[in-house]
Amino acid sequence: MKMTTETPGGDEFAALCRQAWDTLIPARAGYLANVSPHYDEVLHDVAQRTEHTGGLGKTDIAALVVWKRLSAQTRWVTDLMSLPDTHVRAVTERAVTAVRDTTLTRSQAARAGRGIIAELPGFHTGDALASAVLTAAAPQRMAVYDRRVQHALDTLGFTLTRAPGRYGRYMQLLDDLLKHGGARADGWTARDIDAALYWTGRPDPAPSR
Repeated sequence: MKMTTETPGGDEFAALCRQAWDTLIPARAGYLANVSPHYDEVLHDVAQRTEHTGGLGKTDIAALVVWKRLSAQTRWVTDLMSLPDTHVRAVTERAVTAVRDTTLTRSQAARAGRGIIAELPGFHTGDALASAVLTAAAPQRMAVYDRRVQHALDTLGFTLTRAPGRYGRYMQLLDDLLKHGGARADGWTARDIDAALYWTGRPDPAPSR
């Protein structure tokens, strides 16, 4: 039976979360064994710059577009590049502050940051690039979402709809997985789970991310 992440709860949902770890643990091992340790260097570099500057500029976002292997031949890229970098940084600085706010739960912070970043072209819909930006802003707290993650969640029996606030609900689900993982979740971060979900949801065994 599928459980929706919009209305999780009860013993059945907890059991589903615990069952998911039977897939997540070997999936993360597969990811670590098959994906080059250098692949995420772009994300790490952007995260390090964001740590020092408190925001992301157009160059940082462009790097994340390449990291996520998204198309740059779209109208939103032109619109974003037409904005002053100072404006882009002003928006992302607010988003960075939101996702780093420890007075908020992880899902609340994710929802707040996602709402702010939506002010920029290319971030109104879809969560792949937005989640990459927010993860670079708070790599120890946030996680990446994309179509592979969505496919993995579907496979594991969770339903995450496209309704507004999806990224916040996704982060709540990762919290639920960590909560119900018991000793098996020790040492895991939300980012570790997203890597395991990515590997689970990949369309083929090609070792790329």
